[in-house]
Amino acid sequence: MKSIVITIFLIFSVYGLSFGQDLVYRPTNPAFGGDTFNYQWLLSSAEAQNKFTDPDEASRDERSDLERFTESLNNQLLNEISRSLFNDQFGEDGLTEGTFSFGSLFIEIFPSGEGLVINILDTNTGDQSQVIIPN
Repeated sequence: MKSIVITIFLIFSVYGLSFGQDLVYRPTNPAFGGDTFNYQWLLSSAEAQNKFTDPDEASRDERSDLERFTESLNNQLLNEISRSLFNDQFGEDGLTEGTFSFGSLFIEIFPSGEGLVINILDTNTGDQSQVIIPN
């Protein structure tokens, strides 16, 4: 009886009647190739587990309306001053080729194959920055 059961089992397994599947790893995190629809779920799960709080967040919300208005007014005044300085230095036409000096800042503007290049050098510290405005 045992030999008949074993024989039947072997016959069915030889002729492909056994079923199986390939094991395939699929990451959950979209940063590692997983489904992009998992992003929101992972983010909300991480935020729910986050026990840390930003100490500066409470202080930002405690400003009064007068303090926020004063800060906004200061920003607008500084913006207007910088705009008038820009117009005094570069004129109404805007940026032109050449070299310019603003206190300790040395600015060089020239065209290149990539676009208009603006090199900014702080002569006090030696810090440099480059801005490229594409054509």
